[in-house]
Order: sequence, then structure tokens, then C-alpha cells
Amino acid sequence: MKAEEKPQIDKFKEAAREHEADESAEHWDEQLKRVVKPKPSDQAAKGRS
Repeated sequence: MKAEEKPQIDKFKEAAREHEADESAEHWDEQLKRVVKPKPSDQAAKGRS
């Protein structure tokens, strides 16, 4: 590998910073909850039968 070449992970981190990506786990969870519906609990599924 040449001295000026960066490992893939470093390229990824640099690109994420350029796009102002948020590294906060709490923010990730908030965004994920907007996209993914939670699984119904076992009790809720049994109550429907």
C-alpha cells in the first residue's frame, strides 16, 4: 500500500464527517424508531386469537 493511500475505514470516517454524520447512539435509536415498527409483544399477539 502506498503512503498516501488510506485504509477503507479511514475513507469512510472522513466521508461521514464531510456529510456531518452524527455518531450519537441515542440519535441513531431515535431515527431507527421512525423507520422500523416495533415487534408486537407475545401477550398482544395472543390476545388477538
